[in-house]
Amino acid sequence: MSYSNLFVVTGANRGIGATIARAAARSHHVVLIYKSNVAQAQAVADQISAGGGKASLIEADVGKEHDIVSAFNAIDKLGQVSVVVNNAGITGGVSRLCDVQAHVLEDVFRTNITGTFLTAREAVRRMSTKNGGSGGSIINISSGASQLGSPNNWIHYAASKGAVDTLTIGLSKEVAKEGVRVNAVRPGMIDTEIHHSRTLEQLQAMTSAIPMGRMGTAEEIANAVLWLASPEASYVTGTLLDVRGGF
Repeated sequence: MSYSNLFVVTGANRGIGATIARAAARSHHVVLIYKSNVAQAQAVADQISAGGGKASLIEADVGKEHDIVSAFNAIDKLGQVSVVVNNAGITGGVSRLCDVQAHVLEDVFRTNITGTFLTAREAVRRMSTKNGGSGGSIINISSGASQLGSPNNWIHYAASKGAVDTLTIGLSKEVAKEGVRVNAVRPGMIDTEIHHSRTLEQLQAMTSAIPMGRMGTAEEIANAVLWLASPEASYVTGTLLDVRGGF
């Protein structure tokens, strides 16, 4: 069977990506791209199936061109892509810039920047009306760190998300007349495993700086993504949507 409204999510086996995939499955056939831990990815797919949705799994490292090209070739066999969410990303760990290692920079930039560029490229090749596509929506998961800089934590991660912001703005203009909308969601401090290594004191200090006084949820990020992907956002492109409790 071929589907006409495939909703592709990278890094979909956990955290925000898994939550987006489960939410999108209410109205789309979801394609979950994951780098490792097939059991974790399968668990998300099983949850989608249990809820009456449809999901397909594809293993790929988005930072490797061969992997992402092969992934989209496999997606082509499933049907037509309508939404791609660039969620896969890594932080590279917490450190001051004076302590960061070159291999960490390479890993973070390869996944967060190269991976997002390559995935967006493959999406545009299929969605653009210039290429015979029917249009679509690309949503990049950036971070509030791109604005804050994240000193003493992960400037390297913040810088990679700054590149994602710039990609979003530039690509949105490049393909605006080709039926493709490109937007980004910039989460703030979200209650996922990314913060589980922090101490209670660190978490309290961080949440105290948020005007709403709490961390956000993965569901709140998913809601923003689904709105950007929906017809209700049909005149929205090049937007960097902050979902960070006012911080």
